[in-house]
Amino acid sequence: MSRAESVERTGTFGERLQGAFDRFGRLCVGIDPHSWLLTDWGLPDSADGAESFGRRVVEASAGLVGIVKPQVAFYERFGSAGYAALERVLSDARDAGLVVIADVKRGDLGTSVEAYGQAWLSPGSALEVDAITVNPYMGVGSLASTIALATAEHKGLFLLAATSNPEAATLQQAVLAGGAQAGLTVAASVLAAVTDINAAGSAATGTFGSVGVVLGATVALEDFGIDIHAPASAVVTPVLAPGFGHQGANPTDLTSLFGGYAQGVIVSESRSVLSAGPDHVAAEITRRVTEAGATRG
Repeated sequence: MSRAESVERTGTFGERLQGAFDRFGRLCVGIDPHSWLLTDWGLPDSADGAESFGRRVVEASAGLVGIVKPQVAFYERFGSAGYAALERVLSDARDAGLVVIADVKRGDLGTSVEAYGQAWLSPGSALEVDAITVNPYMGVGSLASTIALATAEHKGLFLLAATSNPEAATLQQAVLAGGAQAGLTVAASVLAAVTDINAAGSAATGTFGSVGVVLGATVALEDFGIDIHAPASAVVTPVLAPGFGHQGANPTDLTSLFGGYAQGVIVSESRSVLSAGPDHVAAEITRRVTEAGATRG
C-alpha cells in the first residue's frame, strides 16, 4: 500500500468513513499527548511538545490508516498556545487526506451548542474536522442545530451512548419513565435516536450514515439495554469504539462484542500505538493493522 494513499475528500461523512474502511481497514489512531508520553518521546510538556507529537503521529499514520482522533483536552490544557498547536496538527491531517474525528465531547443548548458546531464543523475553520464527539445528556434534541450543520456541511457526529468509564453506568443504564422512548435505557434511547436520524437522511441501504454513537468495547452492551442481536438497520450506524489495545479489547472479536453493529465499528487505539515511541510508531501502526487482518468494511 502506498504511503501516498488517502481517503477521498468528497461526499458525506458516512461515505468518507466507508471509503476509509474499504481502503485502510477500521483502525483509528488516537492523538493523545499525555504528559508521560511527551516525556517518553523526548518532547517538552508544552504546546510545542504537543504540536511536535501530533504532527509526528499524523506523518506516521498517513497512508497506513484512514482515521485519526485527536483528544482535544490534551491541547486545551496549554490554553491559546495549545489550540494554535492543535490547528497545525489538524491542518497536517487534512492535507494528508485523513478522516479526522475530534474528541471534544461538546454538549450545550441553543446558540451555545450551535457555536461549538460552527467552530469544529464549518469549512475553512482553523479547527475544521470531519466529525466530533458530542454529549447528548441534555437531550438529543438539544443537538438539533449541530446535527443540521453536520448534515449541511457533510460532516459527522458521534453521540456518547454506552461509554466504558464505570461512573457512567448509573446514568446510561437508567430506564426512561416517559416520552416516546419510555422503557428504553438512556444509552439505548440515544442509539435509537441516531438510527432514526440516519434513516431519515439520504443514505442508501447498506451505506454508512453520518451520525454515529460511542460504544465502549470493554462493556457488555446488553447491560446498557442494547440488543446487539437485533436486526441491523438498513443504514449502517458508525460506532466509535474506544477500549481496544491497551484497555484489552481485541479487534478480532468485533462480532461477539457488537453483533449487528459490528459493520460500522471504528477500532480506536491510542496508548497501545503511541507508547511505541517516535521511531517505532509507524511500525506499530502497521503491526496493529496486520494483526487485525485490517478488519476491512
